Amino acid sequence: MIPAANRLSQVEEYYFSRKLAEVRRLDAPTWRTINLGIGSPDLAPSPATVQALVRSAEKDDQHGYQNYKGIPALREAIRGFYERTYRVSLDPETMILPLMGSKEGIFHISMAFVNPGDEVLIPDPGYPTYGSATRLVGGSARPYTMDESRNWSIDVKALAQQDLSRVKLMWINFPHMPTGCIASLQEMLELVELARKHHFLIVNDNPYSLIMNETPMSILAVRGAEDVAMELNSLSKSHNMAGWRIGWVAGMKEHIDAVLNVKSNLDSGMFLSMQHAAVEALAAGPAWYDALNNVYRARRKVAHRILDALGCHYDRDQPGLFVWARVPMEISSVEEWVDQILHGTRVFLAPGNIFGRKGDRHLRLSLCATEQKMEEALARIRHWQTSVIGKSQNPNHL
Repeated sequence: MIPAANRLSQVEEYYFSRKLAEVRRLDAPTWRTINLGIGSPDLAPSPATVQALVRSAEKDDQHGYQNYKGIPALREAIRGFYERTYRVSLDPETMILPLMGSKEGIFHISMAFVNPGDEVLIPDPGYPTYGSATRLVGGSARPYTMDESRNWSIDVKALAQQDLSRVKLMWINFPHMPTGCIASLQEMLELVELARKHHFLIVNDNPYSLIMNETPMSILAVRGAEDVAMELNSLSKSHNMAGWRIGWVAGMKEHIDAVLNVKSNLDSGMFLSMQHAAVEALAAGPAWYDALNNVYRARRKVAHRILDALGCHYDRDQPGLFVWARVPMEISSVEEWVDQILHGTRVFLAPGNIFGRKGDRHLRLSLCATEQKMEEALARIRHWQTSVIGKSQNPNHL
């Protein structure tokens, strides 16, 4: 066997890649697994978006290689989306780069800016890919704490007192996954000032800003951000297009050019018909987001009942596609508890420790399942508690 590259010793297979294989093995026609662990929207894009894809794909001349920067119409649609949503003006020719999903962008940005030995600030808890991308390019992942006692906000003052001389890049993610924390304009301004003072790039990963969030914000709206900040965004969550893999990165020309230098060596452009569909999706008006959020609000109510049944504590108004919850004190291992729930009920929840050390006493419940499925999950959990745990005084203690 040819040995794998040494860099792979710095990462392991993505948790959800491994766990979803187990979830699929447990799925049976007579007892279907209910997946409340992953944030993959189960709803469809708008009919107009799908129709735009079909109309374009039916043409003979739409199937060749495409421009690495995306078609002008897509970049213009993203420009308009940023103007309407965040009151941010972007030059569509120089400040926007379409991507095949923002996850791709995390790796491309890491490749473009991080040298071996550079430090990268990553949130704890936070999206695991920030750390794995850092390690794959030879950087040093340096977690910064998002503490529950501060409602999961970043303690910028404490961060500013640390030695940041080796920091090249900082990942932030607001609204934050998994906690739902929303940064204020003042907090964003403090972060930008910190990046300017210590000469590092700050990247806001921003896919959840329109999901049950009344104050969508871009870091590029912050005074002075353009010199030191970039932003990732996508159609995955806000437009039900996760599997389409359509996203973008925005920022100043010099930063965009650096990412393009990486991207142009790794792919051959996005399928043209998907770009046409994305233009249609980005034209959605307020009615689209209102209808989508009404669905998620109804589901969130059922999610709260599931978490109540499990004895968890949570924020009832958390934005985004998840509910982040603290588990009962009696649970000694959240990951083992989640596995017991999975095998006892065929309901999958995500343990908080996969998002970092600070997530250890928590779990994450996704809203990407119908109300009917979530009601079924609640019924299974209640039956499991009654039949398996019996008359224990503490039904959550295993």
